[in-house]
Formats: sequence, structure tokens, C-alpha cells
Amino acid sequence: MKLMYALWGEGLDERLRGVELHKELAGLGVFEVQVNVRDADVAAAQVRHSTYDEPISAIVSVRTEGEHAPVTAALAAVADEVNGWIVDERRPIVPPEVADGVRTDALANIAVLRIPEDLTREQWLHNWHVLHTPVAIETQDTFGYVQNTVVEAITPGKRVDALVEELFPMAAMSSAHAFYGSGGDEEELQRRVTRLMESVVRFGAHLNLDLVPTSRYVYRV
Repeated sequence: MKLMYALWGEGLDERLRGVELHKELAGLGVFEVQVNVRDADVAAAQVRHSTYDEPISAIVSVRTEGEHAPVTAALAAVADEVNGWIVDERRPIVPPEVADGVRTDALANIAVLRIPEDLTREQWLHNWHVLHTPVAIETQDTFGYVQNTVVEAITPGKRVDALVEELFPMAAMSSAHAFYGSGGDEEELQRRVTRLMESVVRFGAHLNLDLVPTSRYVYRV
């Protein structure tokens, strides 16, 4: 089972990456923890959005053979607020393997998506998974792309229907050409931006969106 959590609070980088928390989670049946956190390494990221009063501080992904309630409680103990979900994962582009606790050399953007009112869940999933995915891969310089569709919310909080992680070169924090992989060609950049945004609008991902630039760390616990 894969669980994902949005967390709020100060100093989460150190606490979420700490050995004591990982030992506690391992004792609850967790065998992998991924920490995506807003930190100094991604402070220069120019594109970010928030629908919350306070922007999300971190996203934690957990793979576990145990129950979700104890995992939720353990994370709630180190954060000011936690929202959590059971998710179904797809990996259109498998992220590169990294050693435990080593920062992935990437801008890891996490997008929090919600189904617009004018689409059914089935239409939305088709527009996203079938129609949008190849466009996103074609028009952006991503080397990791993970789609997580929410199966069930396990805490109170604002409705969330999916969480998406895309890995970009670090230069993409401040360079549109690096983000879109357009090689400095302005005409190609505009073509890619237009094509991507038309696809994004088709499944409503331009509305009611949270976009969190993060650093990414993976631990096998």
C-alpha cells in the first residue's frame, strides 16, 4: 500500500529525514519513505501555487505492509498539520535510483490536483492518463514522472484527487528553456508551452492547483 501525506510546519526537513522517525515507521510496517520538502535548495524556484492559507511544507510518500492509522499518527507527531491519502501509483517515467538519503539532483515539483466540476472522474482520468500524459512527456524536460490517484482520504482536510511528481533539471527553477527542453529556441519554447497548456486545461489542472517545488530524498527503511 502506498500512502501520501501533505505536511505543514517549520523544521520538517530535519525531522522527516531523521533516523528516529524512520526507525519508528519501520516498526509499523513501513519499508520505504520518500521525503519531498521545500528547502533552501529549491528556494529559487519561480513557479509555485497554493490553495491553502499556508503553502504545503513537505510531501511524504510511504510504502507499508501495515495499517495507515499508526503511520499517520507518527507523522502528525512531527508536524503542525497532516493530510493523508491512500493512492494508486503509475510511473510513466521511472525516477532514477539514488542511494538512501541522498538528494536527487532535480527540481521535484509536486502538483496537487482536483477534479473540476464539469468532468466526471472517468472523463478526468481519461483526459489525464490517456490524452495528457504523452503531451507532458513530449513538451517538458522531465526525467521522472509519477502519477498518484487518490483512492481514499485517511484524514480530514481539503479534497484532493491526485498528487503528481515530476523531476526537472535544477536549471528549470529559473529557466523556461530548461523546464521545457526547448534548447534556447524561442519559437520551440512557445510551441511547447501552448501545447502543454491546452492539454492541462482539457483536464482542469490549471484550476484549484497546488504546486510545491521540493527536494527529493528516498529511504529504504
